[in-house]
Amino acid sequence: MRYYIGAEARLRRTVEDVAMSVFESWNYEEVITPSVDYYALFEQGMGPREAQRGFRFTDNDGRLLALRPDVTSSVARMAATLLSERPRPLRFCYAASVFRQQTQSHAEWRRENTQLGCELIGIDGKAADLEVLRLAAEILSRLDLDYCITINNVEIFNGVAANLNLHLSEREQLRRLIDTREAAELQRFLQSYDGNEARAFSQPTKLTGKREVISTARDLITNPRAVAALDSLEELWTEIESLGLADTFEIDLSDVSSLDYYTGLSLKVFVHGAGSSVGRGGRYDDLTGSFGRAEPAVGFVLNLDALTEVLGRRLI
Repeated sequence: MRYYIGAEARLRRTVEDVAMSVFESWNYEEVITPSVDYYALFEQGMGPREAQRGFRFTDNDGRLLALRPDVTSSVARMAATLLSERPRPLRFCYAASVFRQQTQSHAEWRRENTQLGCELIGIDGKAADLEVLRLAAEILSRLDLDYCITINNVEIFNGVAANLNLHLSEREQLRRLIDTREAAELQRFLQSYDGNEARAFSQPTKLTGKREVISTARDLITNPRAVAALDSLEELWTEIESLGLADTFEIDLSDVSSLDYYTGLSLKVFVHGAGSSVGRGGRYDDLTGSFGRAEPAVGFVLNLDALTEVLGRRLI
């Protein structure tokens, strides 16, 4: 819980204005979603495990409500219901507070954060993925931040896990070990599995970098599902290089922390001076299907509070 006064409050407004002006220049339409909504909405959109991090309560009629822990779920429902007949693609942006229960830690302690985000719904493929990546990069550049955006395709891990015939508990254990980069324990876990693909994630330090990361992965990964994802990621990286953005982007095959939500591209945003990521996003083609017709969708959010902290240190 945090108060902002004077210069800090003005800085927050400036950061928000920069982001919203970039969204507007790309023809994204601003939306405002309810701060309080039915808990079932977020359970359907985020999944039960993530939705349980929200603040839940009942109204006088006994209906279970929640303070908004996520904006994307609300936008997906709006697209699938209120705007089901509107021509695609849909481009939406927002600046909205979200509320989540957090365990006390130095990196993430706020129960309320403001998200600056966008959603591109109804268009698939590399062009849409590249659009949201360019949007994020433009906002960070306009704020004069030293940043890095990491990208991955979740189907690489999904393909390897399926090829190894991992049970759900084993899959979750492997995901945790990769995400936390516990190299020694990771290698012990993979020793019981035969073949090259079992070694694909065995050295976390080789999972992050530029184009060479994909080349290294191709030496070990051969199942069609993961290979197709590698192809898609390499095509996207080629476009990033052609736009002269490779210096501020990296490939990170170890970004496997939110695989249940994303269906293809996933991204994280880091800025110099912040102790953890200040944004994330990706492709979530299954989400609108929770509320109506499934259709392709991709987006991202930036954490306004974290960005303001980094920029505020320059004023001291």
